[in-house]
Amino acid sequence: MQQNIRIAPSILSADFAELGKEVKNIDAAGADYIHIDVMDGHFVPNITIGPGVVKALRPHSEKPFDVHLMVAPVDPYIAAFAEAGADIITVHAEAGPHTHRTIQSIKSLGKKAGLSLNPATPASAIDSLIDQLDLILVMTVNPGFGGQKFIENQIDKIQEIRRRIDESGRTIDLEVDGGIDTSTAKRVIEAGADVLVAGTASFRGGAECYKDNISQLRASK
Repeated sequence: MQQNIRIAPSILSADFAELGKEVKNIDAAGADYIHIDVMDGHFVPNITIGPGVVKALRPHSEKPFDVHLMVAPVDPYIAAFAEAGADIITVHAEAGPHTHRTIQSIKSLGKKAGLSLNPATPASAIDSLIDQLDLILVMTVNPGFGGQKFIENQIDKIQEIRRRIDESGRTIDLEVDGGIDTSTAKRVIEAGADVLVAGTASFRGGAECYKDNISQLRASK
């Protein structure tokens, strides 16, 4: 059963010169989560921010910090992001040799644990971990850059993961990230998603537009 639709604006699309102010503004505009994309230039072809920036942003919002680690190996960095103020820590299925141990590590630090699936990663990757997960993130673009085009065949995967979540009987966020706008939002919600990561669509037009942007995404169902 789907939960209420929540919007997780990705600060990757914010003005980095005004990042603290941007987080405050997007929070006030109605964001449910603050989505923070961490890229290492190795697992994905880009470099963004580290735990120091997460720590600096933490006083600017009380909303959950949804930290997506596109990092490999990921295990050495989990504690630092937890200490910096992450509430949800999501790792990729391919980001370490022992994913179950990685998820256990996140949980042991008192944080919610997420698993991210790249477009080529099958839905079955969650099966041995679903009893431990708080969030499953389906990437509808190849990770590494904002502003990419939505990959159509991921709709089937979202539907399949929704079925697995429902069968588990657990409350797990089904989050989708990549190419999300008012058109694709409707389709992924219909497929079973209940958390939408949106960068460009959230931050488009400047602070005076953020509230309308988020409202339009939330109303896409």
